[in-house]
Amino acid sequence: MARRDWDDADDETPASGTRALERALQETRTVYRQADEAYAPYSCPASGECCQLAVTKRQPWLWLPEWELLKRSKPLPSPRADGACPYLDAAGLRCTVYADRPFGCRTFFCQRIQGPVRQPSDEVSKLLLRLERISQRVMPSLQGPRPLLEWYAGVSTAPAREER
Repeated sequence: MARRDWDDADDETPASGTRALERALQETRTVYRQADEAYAPYSCPASGECCQLAVTKRQPWLWLPEWELLKRSKPLPSPRADGACPYLDAAGLRCTVYADRPFGCRTFFCQRIQGPVRQPSDEVSKLLLRLERISQRVMPSLQGPRPLLEWYAGVSTAPAREER
């Protein structure tokens, strides 16, 4: 089956239900792939430093479809005592949900990025708008992205839900 690069014309149709969410997840993965392509000329030192959320006082902000991808990747891990991203491995060096890591984790806000002088800010802005439109189709009442740990706290403090 050929992969589709979703076009903006599809953003006009309001969506609801499971099919809409599945489509939104596919589109979000397309945005992720495009972000990865935009950053292909760059490299990351892979220190896990950016995942030390309590230390950096910065965390990625996620739209609903990004959060849904994370929740589906694997069971929610326990919160980390050190305040790091819950999806960081025990050694504090690798992301345990790397393939589904959020957009903000893909776009290198680290000062130690290696590559061309000018980062692809125009492309990143366009892709962020795509994520917003995708999310708004699924949940129009959501007015913006939320910090990762806010999404996480909302689920990890809720009663366990039954899997179907």
